Amino acid sequence: MAGNGFWTVPADRMTTGGGTRYELTVVRPPVTVDAGDLPPNDAAAALEFALSLDVIDEVLEDLGSRQGSDRLTVRTRADLDIVRVGVWGNVMSVSDPGYADDGNDTPMLYQAERLRERFPDALVVGRVEVHCGAEHTEDLVMLPGGPMFHACGWPGDEPFLVSGDPAAVMAACGVTAGRLEDLDVLFDLDDDPNQNDWGALATACLGEADPWGRSALFSSSLRVRHSDAATSRMESLFFTR
Repeated sequence: MAGNGFWTVPADRMTTGGGTRYELTVVRPPVTVDAGDLPPNDAAAALEFALSLDVIDEVLEDLGSRQGSDRLTVRTRADLDIVRVGVWGNVMSVSDPGYADDGNDTPMLYQAERLRERFPDALVVGRVEVHCGAEHTEDLVMLPGGPMFHACGWPGDEPFLVSGDPAAVMAACGVTAGRLEDLDVLFDLDDDPNQNDWGALATACLGEADPWGRSALFSSSLRVRHSDAATSRMESLFFTR
């Protein structure tokens, strides 16, 4: 069990599904920070943050630092055990395929709510996109002491559920329709929810505080043992045949 966790497939089994992002970011005041001005990753704090997350049971190995511009590539089951996590001053974030889902659960929302309880003064932004037979997304923004939105479903299809108040979130973050047009983001609250790019909206709300995609920022790369629930979700999503 120690080496395989809760998996029932071998470490070299090739995945049949994939994902482009599974990121959860917490920005403590000042929430308007520019990630380009953040200090280096605090590896000890990153490890502590990883161990505090519900989807991770144990950190098995520290694989060193990775640039923020490096994307997680999931080719085999063993790749699903690797997460990236960073704590850069008042910004902490994790990229973990354990947050992938197909609509039967909302693991990102559950974790974000727990983090909001721990850090009530923080901005919490989550973005998950997976392709496991079809595209499924889960995106959210939670403002400190204020509005939130959570969008989860199948883009261009049903079901697609949105809760909270996205208009209030946009107003609080200064994200206007014109700003989204400048970013080439297809988004209109008058459209059907499954026609909107909720992940791009979440990215716009996070703004310059977004640590991912920046070559100058490094994060910790960790091999972990995921929880039973997270492992079960990944096994059903990433091994579809």
